[in-house]
Amino acid sequence: MRSHVAERQQLYGSIPQFWHDIYGTEYALLDIKIENRERIGTIRTATERIGRIFYKTSSLLRQLDDETLLQLGFPKQTLSYLRIKNIPFESVIARLDLVVSNQEIKLLEINSDTPTFIKETFHVNHHVCQYFSCDNVNAGYEENLADSIRHAVQWSLASIGAPRNGKVVFTSHSDHEEDFFTSAYLADLYGEHAECIPIHELKIVEEDVVENGQISIPRGVYTPNLEKIDVLYRQTYPIEHLINDEDPTTSDKVGEILLRLVENKDVAILNPPSAFLLQSKAIISLIWGLHEEQHEFYSADEHEWIETYFLPTYLDEDVFKELDVKYVKKPSFGREGDTVQIFNEKGLLQVEDQHQTYAMELPIYQKYIELPRYDIVTEEGKKTAHIMYGSFLLNGKSAAIGIRAGGPITDNTSYFLPIGYHKREENE
Repeated sequence: MRSHVAERQQLYGSIPQFWHDIYGTEYALLDIKIENRERIGTIRTATERIGRIFYKTSSLLRQLDDETLLQLGFPKQTLSYLRIKNIPFESVIARLDLVVSNQEIKLLEINSDTPTFIKETFHVNHHVCQYFSCDNVNAGYEENLADSIRHAVQWSLASIGAPRNGKVVFTSHSDHEEDFFTSAYLADLYGEHAECIPIHELKIVEEDVVENGQISIPRGVYTPNLEKIDVLYRQTYPIEHLINDEDPTTSDKVGEILLRLVENKDVAILNPPSAFLLQSKAIISLIWGLHEEQHEFYSADEHEWIETYFLPTYLDEDVFKELDVKYVKKPSFGREGDTVQIFNEKGLLQVEDQHQTYAMELPIYQKYIELPRYDIVTEEGKKTAHIMYGSFLLNGKSAAIGIRAGGPITDNTSYFLPIGYHKREENE
């Protein structure tokens, strides 16, 4: 009988360009959580309702003055970029992080700009369901993902006046396996002769190059072969990191230059600028504040959805301390649980992530909710883990769902736990 370790390596090793181990440790589990179809339907309904709240709020955010946007944690360099709306949807690929129990579904946060966990849920989950002879919870959504990318690219090309067969490049850092293979996966889904090029190989031309009175190289973003890029898909490269990028040889702030090129319609980027507008977790505090006021901006149904799915969230911790309520402190632009801290009812620190990368970011404070526990099977044997659901929105519509399993703070050491349904009988 083959060992669990050998079975796992054989299954995941047969899937091209997949990072089943990360940093030399187990990531994708040879295990599956069997889900109830009704429960998954409830998650998808919640996902679309929460998405509608965020996307409606975008219209309000674009009307805010610069000072208010700064108070919500947005970097000063991004202010003019934030108000750009160049395609019909606020975000092409967004992921909600949800706590799902038998009694309720609660939102922890939205990653509207650069969500990962895409290939795992849309593609790899299918292979694991086949292995366990289960029906795939995410069947059909990979085709939806491809369609969503193609539509977004065409809208983006049109928004800058580029031809339908314009140059499309998917990019990421080449030294990060998960990021690069995610970008390559999306490029493959898009097809249409798209290229996947590491970000350090791209060239930025800030101003038109003029020779003999003629523009020889228009300003824009270029491939290493000096082909002008019309749409740059940077699925895993956050704007808040990009703005700090400098050319090591010239010290030019290439990230800021890229944003100006986007503003001037010299290039379009995806996810679009509107996705970054929702990236700050401080937006959740804005939504919750408007809900507490019963503000007429939201309809009666929308207020009910906020009450049902959102957690009390503020820009200070005083409310939780006064009420002796356990809470979580998060950075407004943090990722993978980095810099997250959990405080008890007396405001004393209980648990914190070992990384403090985002300690200087604007913090938000959110009512604590415990992640459910579930027994998982790893190469080291059975373990009890906390689980969190990642539920995707494609152009505002609910799509693939997956589970991360790990500690009380879901970080980059958490496992990928596939999910499936019991196989339907032929006569069902």
